[in-house]
Amino acid sequence: MVLRIVIMITIGFQVMLNITRPVVTLFASQLGANTFEIGMVTAFYAFFPLFFAIYAGRIADYVGDRLPIFFGAAGMTVGMAFPYCFPSMWSLYVSQAIVGVSQLFINISLQNVLGNSANSMNRDQYFSMFSMAMSLGGVIGPIAGGYLVEHFSYRFAFLVSTFIGVIPIALSYFLPVILRKNEPVGLSLAGSLSLLKMPILRKALVSSALVLYSRDIFVAYFPLFSKQLNILPSVIGWIIAVQGISMVAIRFFLPKLIIRFGRNQILIASILTAGISFFLVPFTNQLFIFFMLSALMGAGLGCGQPLSMTTTYNASPKMRTGEVLGLRLASNRLSQLIAPLFFGLVGSTVGLVSVFYVSSILLIGGAYLTRSSADET
Repeated sequence: MVLRIVIMITIGFQVMLNITRPVVTLFASQLGANTFEIGMVTAFYAFFPLFFAIYAGRIADYVGDRLPIFFGAAGMTVGMAFPYCFPSMWSLYVSQAIVGVSQLFINISLQNVLGNSANSMNRDQYFSMFSMAMSLGGVIGPIAGGYLVEHFSYRFAFLVSTFIGVIPIALSYFLPVILRKNEPVGLSLAGSLSLLKMPILRKALVSSALVLYSRDIFVAYFPLFSKQLNILPSVIGWIIAVQGISMVAIRFFLPKLIIRFGRNQILIASILTAGISFFLVPFTNQLFIFFMLSALMGAGLGCGQPLSMTTTYNASPKMRTGEVLGLRLASNRLSQLIAPLFFGLVGSTVGLVSVFYVSSILLIGGAYLTRSSADET
């Protein structure tokens, strides 16, 4: 029962999020923003969550998971309404800030609900299903967003996302309230960061950050690259959606792949696959090749996310799971903050295609570092 509710909430908030994520950059471009300003807007999604992530995890440990999910879903709904009501650059900044913080609370608490509902035998399966639900939202959202923009407007896409927000708000009422401790413990930031002394946790955080930032960069900058090639918004949505479809598909085989090849090998191969796909994007203007590269990238990224979630949860002290999941999301948001600013600067000075080359180099280098840390452990 709990798993089904979590899956439905996840699909709901991921659809509303992914309808607008590719639209934000195109809308900003229409409003006259340059490549660096678009990077700034994209980075705003991660700016405040970077500072709140660990505390959001502690709040979930202290008050239970239902309230953070409810208020997170409500916050996302409010954030989506801003660009519709106020079609300007400042409203995009405000929207991304609100949505980023709200999504943070939902994400941590949903993972906490799953981790506490599962046991060591089925936790991989639960997190794989959670990741598949996120990917399914990543399939539906960009397709819907592309058609909404093409047949209506950028503002209308945000309006539709606002109405979808009612679904996760309503479903959050049916979640259990699990209190893991009666009073806050170890509230210092240094106490949380001391968890990074664990090599297996460091590896999980690095791989998770690589996966999240690379998907965000693709969603943010591929629409701009495609727009230069005069590709329709609906087609851009389908190309991004194929990545989500591939992420869903690969997760059906992930348990067998883990048994056959081991977690470390799958993790390294997944990051390398994504890096190579990034590198090849600027070499073509053929739609079917874009679809193929998007699918390959999805296959790579689709393995990294659930593996890092399970590894993070398993490495967590029993009474600090929310805090550690918050630490994981803090590292994700750090990469999602730095990457758009860095790539926005690169794109505005060297050219948009350089974003894909540099991102590829970082992913391949990250795969090497992940392998080195795996050897150490």
